[in-house]
Amino acid sequence: MKAPFRPKLAGVPLLLACLTPLLACLTPLAARAAEINLATLSCDKYENEVIGSADAAHSGAPNLDAIDTVMWLFGFSVAKAGEHVMYGDALTSFGFTLDALCKNSPSTSLLEALKNVRPKRDKPMDLTTLNCAAWEARHQQSVQSDPDSAKTIMMWLFGFSVGQSGGHLFDTEGMTSFATALQKRCEQHPDDSLFDALAGPTARSGLSPAAR
Repeated sequence: MKAPFRPKLAGVPLLLACLTPLLACLTPLAARAAEINLATLSCDKYENEVIGSADAAHSGAPNLDAIDTVMWLFGFSVAKAGEHVMYGDALTSFGFTLDALCKNSPSTSLLEALKNVRPKRDKPMDLTTLNCAAWEARHQQSVQSDPDSAKTIMMWLFGFSVGQSGGHLFDTEGMTSFATALQKRCEQHPDDSLFDALAGPTARSGLSPAAR
């Protein structure tokens, strides 16, 4: 972990091991549709037809990694709660809490369930105090040294941006366009905070319908 940004998020790479019990029962999210509407998707369908669907897993459709999916939902949940902090060691507790809430209230929409998730608040990183130029430099270092973790963190930011914009659609194929739009925004406004960049029209345009 050579990038200076990574020690603050040291828990992210280690989550691959920590999340094993949770993800052992989860197959990757199949991109059967470009968008998933969190408001109309029940917890039961999320658990059994989206995340846990054996048919989806063997359908031959492109898959989205389960950890990245939970990370997107985590970022979305933080934004919906009105916060602007990334918690580096909270993904595991978030994933287990969401899973428990959905099992206890299967008819609840995933959007409602996310409003009630309260993971631990360890290793906070305030998005309002990290400027865009510093974030972009550190992200590019992470892409070179640990691309999987860089992608996972980008998924959190993707979900956060959608939640911050008032959207509730998960564009399962939109991460690349989001990352490109965020990079362009940071290049154009290097002194802006990462929080402001995520709220900017250029960044939101990369999310297509999910942020509208």
